[in-house]
Amino acid sequence: MASGFGNDGGRGRCFHFWQEFNKCYVSASVPQQCVNERDDYLECLHHTKEIARITRIKTEELKQAHAKKQSASQAKNEATTAADSNLPKLNIIDQQQQPVESKA
Repeated sequence: MASGFGNDGGRGRCFHFWQEFNKCYVSASVPQQCVNERDDYLECLHHTKEIARITRIKTEELKQAHAKKQSASQAKNEATTAADSNLPKLNIIDQQQQPVESKA
């Protein structure tokens, strides 16, 4: 909290950032000089950048998991197609050994 008091009565977690922002704002001739301090304070309060980063990481993680699942499914389909093909039926693969007759 900007008041400086946290939930348990001690200093708030963002009080240090508020002091830095306030010090900069008082000493600055133009308020735009304190943009970085303001951004730090607002990030401490709302965690917007942190949440955006976590969202991007989670989205990429889900995208990679989906791609992996899809490639596994495609490989399974290709294996099934190869097993069900006509090659074994044409005696090209899995030919049975025929006994060779010898002439004596």
